Amino acid sequence: MTAGLWEHWVLPGIWITVQLTVYSAALATAVAFGVGMARTHSSRVVRFFAAFYTEVFRGVSALILMFWIFFVLPQLAGWALVPMWAAVLALGLSYGAYGAEIVRGALNAVAPAQREAGVALSFTPWQRMRLVLLPQAVPEMIPSFCNLLVELLKGTALVSLLGIGDVSFAAYLVRLATTESAQIYSITLVIYFVLAFLLTRGMKLLERRAKAGIGQFPEPRQGLGPWLRFRQPSAKSSELSTTGVTATASAAGSAGSAGAPGVTSATGVTGVTGVTDGGASR
Repeated sequence: MTAGLWEHWVLPGIWITVQLTVYSAALATAVAFGVGMARTHSSRVVRFFAAFYTEVFRGVSALILMFWIFFVLPQLAGWALVPMWAAVLALGLSYGAYGAEIVRGALNAVAPAQREAGVALSFTPWQRMRLVLLPQAVPEMIPSFCNLLVELLKGTALVSLLGIGDVSFAAYLVRLATTESAQIYSITLVIYFVLAFLLTRGMKLLERRAKAGIGQFPEPRQGLGPWLRFRQPSAKSSELSTTGVTATASAAGSAGSAGAPGVTSATGVTGVTGVTDGGASR
């Protein structure tokens, strides 16, 4: 692949993919929190409409929704969206429905005692949500939101069917120009992996900070580090440990034979038990 193709097609495609991901994620987050909190509302009517939205948009293909917004909506409403914003609207509404279930589940996972404490403090429903429930539920949402964000990043490849020049569309054009399918699609795989890896690292950092904000200890770092640091105990160290235990047992036995108080056996384990029993009896 020549430098000109990389500069004029692939690099702009990466930037468009990043924009699509950011805009769609912002819309999906707003929809997820709005609908998710509505799913836990005290009003049955509010819960019904929130559940109806969730079921409809989870059951509709994001690609077909994108086509409907771009091709059918102009005929019904008399105005049309540019392909970029039609794609953002379709992706945000679709992935927001999945995110709403994440929000609902995290809110319902908060201990009922926390809700009762908010009621006892005479908090309004919005104050209980903002000051009590959300601070505890958000750290639990982030891992699931991380997975959903990566899926959204990969789902932006659908916009190439509307002629938007994202990474996948740029890869298609380069393949037509050079007929080098293996090279360009291998590079495209690496590009998506790097973008997903950066998103994952950012969400991990956000999760650690969110948990630290409510006084939770962050989970130990996962990766290759613990495996690389893991070592089986050597034969020499095992021999030293065995020698130490034997010496301790011999010392305990000598103390027992000498009439040490509370020691009832010459073995190390029983000797320790004897010390405990003797101390209790005294």
